[in-house]
Amino acid sequence: MNKRTGKYEHIIGIDEVGRGPLAGPVAVGAVCIYAEHHKRVTKLFPVIKDSKKLTAKLRDEWNKRIFEAESLGYLSCAVAFVPPSVIDKKGLSHAIRSALTRALKIVDPVSIPNSKFNIQYSTLVLLDGGLRAPSHYLYQETIIKGDEKELSIALASIVAKVARDKKMVALAKKFPEHGFEKHKGYGTHAHYEAIKKHGITPHHRKSFLKGLL
Repeated sequence: MNKRTGKYEHIIGIDEVGRGPLAGPVAVGAVCIYAEHHKRVTKLFPVIKDSKKLTAKLRDEWNKRIFEAESLGYLSCAVAFVPPSVIDKKGLSHAIRSALTRALKIVDPVSIPNSKFNIQYSTLVLLDGGLRAPSHYLYQETIIKGDEKELSIALASIVAKVARDKKMVALAKKFPEHGFEKHKGYGTHAHYEAIKKHGITPHHRKSFLKGLL
């Protein structure tokens, strides 16, 4: 048991995916590892890797194992999305905060009615990059490149990335001319060319495309 699992009942990792794309939602993943099962989870995922550096096949394999671990009661996970319409109206920072708050509420054992846990003393939230949890989480730590250093953040990165990619593949079936299944909404040359030729969809972020509209 490491120094964190010895002190906290739950360690929640948070990461976001989809900050920069021209289309599609922003997603925030949250994974809560229960301290009593931390060793088991570590054995299931012995190498910490940022989801962005894994192949799509490996991400899918890890994602499947994460949900298997959840079914065994070792952890809980959630992904919250905010659509482009909200990003355009209220800004990306607001959208990420909103998704983060919702994802946290789903996985945090303290949010469960009649929970015996005290949020002030039982939960540590670890966040990637510049993310911050709501202020009532007294114990939280923002870690640069946290998805490469902390298991809970790495797992959150994977569930968020896989879930968002699935949404973009589904959108590709409705808008095949835009190639969402390939670039997942990011600003590739092919994506810009598709926008010029076919216009935008309701799933594009207009605030990101002001120069083209």
